[in-house]
Amino acid sequence: MTRNRSTELLRSPGDPQRPAFLELFFDLAFVFALTQLSHRLIEDLTWSGAFQTLVLLLAIWWVWSLTAATTDRLNPQRSAVQLVVIATMVGGLVMAVAVPDAFGDTGLIFAGAYVAIQVGRGVTLLVVLRDHELRRTAVRILVWSVVSAAPWIAGAVAEDAVRAALWSLAVAVDYTAGLLRHPTPGLGRSPTWQGTVAGEHLAERYRQVFIIALGEDILVTGLALSSRGFTADRTMAFLVSIATAVLMWRIYLHRAGESLADAIAAAPAPDRLARSALRAHLLMVAGIVVTAVGDELLVAHPFGHTQPSSIAVILGGPALFILGRVAFEYAVFRHVSRDRPIGLLVLAAMAPATLLGPPLLAGLAATAVLAGIAVADVVRNWERQPAPPPRST
Repeated sequence: MTRNRSTELLRSPGDPQRPAFLELFFDLAFVFALTQLSHRLIEDLTWSGAFQTLVLLLAIWWVWSLTAATTDRLNPQRSAVQLVVIATMVGGLVMAVAVPDAFGDTGLIFAGAYVAIQVGRGVTLLVVLRDHELRRTAVRILVWSVVSAAPWIAGAVAEDAVRAALWSLAVAVDYTAGLLRHPTPGLGRSPTWQGTVAGEHLAERYRQVFIIALGEDILVTGLALSSRGFTADRTMAFLVSIATAVLMWRIYLHRAGESLADAIAAAPAPDRLARSALRAHLLMVAGIVVTAVGDELLVAHPFGHTQPSSIAVILGGPALFILGRVAFEYAVFRHVSRDRPIGLLVLAAMAPATLLGPPLLAGLAATAVLAGIAVADVVRNWERQPAPPPRST
């Protein structure tokens, strides 16, 4: 009976593959978190500020990715799974609220919420899975969550550089353990789950988190124009920023974005492909967060004095997105369209020249590069070049 009750929690092949309404509800906390991260980077646009924002983004992304993995294996219609997701959402909102001053007075709140989410999820799964084989995986993840909790909490009560170092260590522990499949004394590593990844569900979750990030970019851009009022130059900068968002959406979907579910289904190790796609989406989401910062600067001062930091975000955001898109295409097809690395080289080459002009010039340059990549995609379609088959080896 115990085994049967545990098995009922698992997602079965006959269950709906589309994400549940609960998962979309959970993503609302992630929207808020990304907005907080963008505002934090805008307020501290320095190398140290960028590094701190990266650490916070990695923590928030790890919460989202483990939640997505949980609902990919377990049925979100079950009350126990819903409890885990809702508790994670509440904890994620607390983390997001603490983001602006996480390296100051709210550090313990941010770290405490993060540890509570990770350890609380592990303990709950230990109870509800009981003697199911997935319980061993939950034990491994819980062990490593406890290990990383030490530098998270120690960093929260430290200050300045010590906090940054300890939290960087904590993030490194979490991501390295995940990359190595949580090796644990006496239990070994989590197995490579053959055929148990719900490809359609996971692909849709990745698409949703990408759209959420784009939505955050549009929100930040719209608020920037609304707070400063309509002028000809700001309206032009707003249109350039929206064009950038549209082009990112178009480039993302082209072939790889539409083929991920089929690629996961065809892969001999679907969880390995899913992990590669997850890392690629992290790069793309990070690129969009940085782009949002650049868009706010662009709308606020389209013809102002250009700072190196402004160029770093205006061009660096799209560059990070393209880099992530390259990794995504390679994960799905084992092939990379040459226009994407060319676009990266062009962005790098244009950076010195854009320092000589207003920020709007840099925005136009980034949009032009993205437009060139999108046009190259359309040309390939017109020429009817077949997409490479999703990777099967």
